[in-house]
Amino acid sequence: MKITIENIDSIRHAAREFISAIDGKGTCFAFYAPMGAGKTTFIKAICEELGVTDVITSPTFAIVNEYTDGNGAPIYHFDFYRIKKMEELADMGADEYFYSGDLCLMEWPELVEDALPDDTVKITITPQEDGSRIVEF
Repeated sequence: MKITIENIDSIRHAAREFISAIDGKGTCFAFYAPMGAGKTTFIKAICEELGVTDVITSPTFAIVNEYTDGNGAPIYHFDFYRIKKMEELADMGADEYFYSGDLCLMEWPELVEDALPDDTVKITITPQEDGSRIVEF
């Protein structure tokens, strides 16, 4: 599947398209993209489309932020950028999140790939020269 985010004004539409496409495809989604490609911005738009009213920020220092969607279900937003050792995942109880059945949206998954569930859906965000982004999964 391929979704184009033309510009920041179209990101919510792209998030709705993404949500429709992933329905029933699992709960763990790993976002691969270079620094500044828009991982956090796209995840924020996804969360907003799912009814999250909490402040949505990158969990760079906390590693995981928990939000509540419009139906009262938790959404877990991970940023593994600061993970240095796999033991840190075990210490934070990552498996409990991954296998909770709740939505897990992960930034910088390449740093912890060996610990991700086998059914994790891999998403790439590729910046284009015109400023748009291509989201593929």
